Amino acid sequence: MQNDECRMMNAECGMMSEFTIFPAIDLRGGKVVRLAQGDPARQTVYGDDPLAWAERWKAEGAEWLHVVNLSGAFGEEADANWQALERLLTIGLKVEFGGGLREKESIRAALDLGVARVFLGTAALQNPPLLAWALETYGAERIAGDIGARDGKVTVAGWQEATALTVLEAGEFLYAQGVRWCVLTDVHRDGVGGGLNVGGAAALQSATGLRVVASGGVSSLEDIRRARAAGLAGVILGRALYEGKLSLSECLSHADHR
Repeated sequence: MQNDECRMMNAECGMMSEFTIFPAIDLRGGKVVRLAQGDPARQTVYGDDPLAWAERWKAEGAEWLHVVNLSGAFGEEADANWQALERLLTIGLKVEFGGGLREKESIRAALDLGVARVFLGTAALQNPPLLAWALETYGAERIAGDIGARDGKVTVAGWQEATALTVLEAGEFLYAQGVRWCVLTDVHRDGVGGGLNVGGAAALQSATGLRVVASGGVSSLEDIRRARAAGLAGVILGRALYEGKLSLSECLSHADHR
């Protein structure tokens, strides 16, 4: 665990780091979908051509994509999602990818395809030797943590199983293992546009030294402004983009991203 001086230094460095906006492409059965509050039964399909969405986000100024293999996270057949990932990697955007990456083979496969960074949730928290291997093999810039939380407690297995871990405990564990980047999703807010939990993400970043990307409920330019002002590493945008409530180009401009 870090001491207070080290955490303060990390927080100050984080305030000066680049702020990144990640348009999300959630894949299930090869289709682009969004879930409400992580519930597999509350799914909206936004088309069967992930590449078309990726090209749109690139045209609007995206530099990164946040791609989630929901089928893998839920233990479903995921070949179509992996094929979609291969296509997404052809258009020149940096891609971070996660969902169901719970063994060396799948982590290696994603990174060998050209994924810039993978994010590990269940595996990172429940299989420390696997996390250690991934960090030693690929480095902390390519291996990120992924925390989904309901009411301050961490969830795993595609957010379907509750644990006794608090967000802070999970964050401190990840940092101690060598993780430096982490996605934090407020599951209650995810996919329902309830506004981003900036305070929770900022508290995790300040307390642990992790570079935190906040996810779940982004619904306005004010959410983005607050996240940047709090010194977060970035935000992930989903349903608000797909339903036209936010324009990616306007979000990027508002955040002074480039």
